[in-house]
Amino acid sequence: MCQRKMLQSSMGALLLLLAWLGGLVLGEISKDFSECLNFFYERTPPQGITAAGYQPICQRYKNQYHFASLYHRQHRTPVYSAYVLSPADGKRPNSTWMYEPQLAFSRASSEMKTFTTPMDQNVIESQAVLQDYKNSNFTKGHLNPSMHQKTRENREATFTLTNVVPQKAGSNSGPWSRLENEVLRKFKTFCNGSMYVITGSMPYKSEPRWINNRVSVPEYMWSAYCCPSFRASLYTSATPFFPTYAAVGRNDRNSDEDIVPVNVKARASVRGYDVRRMTLESLEEILAQRLGMPISLFQGQCQV
Repeated sequence: MCQRKMLQSSMGALLLLLAWLGGLVLGEISKDFSECLNFFYERTPPQGITAAGYQPICQRYKNQYHFASLYHRQHRTPVYSAYVLSPADGKRPNSTWMYEPQLAFSRASSEMKTFTTPMDQNVIESQAVLQDYKNSNFTKGHLNPSMHQKTRENREATFTLTNVVPQKAGSNSGPWSRLENEVLRKFKTFCNGSMYVITGSMPYKSEPRWINNRVSVPEYMWSAYCCPSFRASLYTSATPFFPTYAAVGRNDRNSDEDIVPVNVKARASVRGYDVRRMTLESLEEILAQRLGMPISLFQGQCQV
């Protein structure tokens, strides 16, 4: 009897140890971004964003961290994705879409996985799935675009539904795409070090709008960058755009014009999906008003 109790006690201690070790190994879904702080300026995530249901994700693919996302579980979309910009050294990869297993199972693999058929019901309940976007009249809008990532693995890692929001095609392939290319050009021309980018979505002011009664549709997209080391002495004309700059883009051509005015002279296919460039401070004021939170995106406003 004594030996049996000792064996049971030892087994219990071993199980507790394994559970504890497992928590260390599978720590990407956690209360903070402690495993991927290098994607934020001064290793500091945006401050002031506090709400129930917001889940930090260190986006892991092929045993490597590639960027960070703050995910809204109830809306099944990311609030933002944060990354260090690095121009692509190749073409856009084929879009093999993935999901985050740990949103469905806390003890699951920390690696994002490719969608399979049929999907586990726990995955379907925990996050957006490909079926949500089918026949929705929305594209899968990357917050961290693949062409802002250097290696093939970096670019492939952006094809996870925890990095996309429902985005109208007129925005995704029009003014918003031009903004992404513009940021890339500014980085190549003026940035003398790392450029930290945070891109997010802004819900409707009144009440959420949904696709498939499951995935929240943003009214606006927004983005901001921080490049503390820039060549201002060589390009004084670029000074207004550094060390920080920001933008807000319309994702609903019928929205009011209080945040982003409409260019009525734009061609019909993209009219109403305008992007307004602005200072970081202006973006933070808009986010604070719309989300009801005092938001600071970059530590010390990216001032060296």
